[in-house]
Amino acid sequence: MTSMRAFIGYFARLSAGKIALWCYLCWYLATVAANFDPSPSIWLSSLGISGIIGIALLLSVSGTPDRWQTLRLFMMPFCVSSFSSLIKGKNYVLVFPPTLRENLLPIACCAAFLLFTAIANKARILPRS
Repeated sequence: MTSMRAFIGYFARLSAGKIALWCYLCWYLATVAANFDPSPSIWLSSLGISGIIGIALLLSVSGTPDRWQTLRLFMMPFCVSSFSSLIKGKNYVLVFPPTLRENLLPIACCAAFLLFTAIANKARILPRS
């Protein structure tokens, strides 16, 4: 029960910036689900870019980043690279699919995450019985 409380507590205390990062991840995962391509070249290229850019980002950070910050520094270039490869030639406008129907899944994923964080925040401020 304590680990579940810690899990919910983490999401209840997220800053606006971290909530935005989680929504980016929701959007990315929904896009991958809708446009998945098993081609190894996409994923290997993305891993290579992640390694190169992740190291550069790591070197640019002052101090010693914690493990989650380090993970984000490598994960972001991986996600950007694979996202751009997956949507290439599919008429996306910026990061948005061309039809409202295709936008519903990523929007719903972000909305569900926002609802979850709101509920977690509400549960955190309720008195314990």
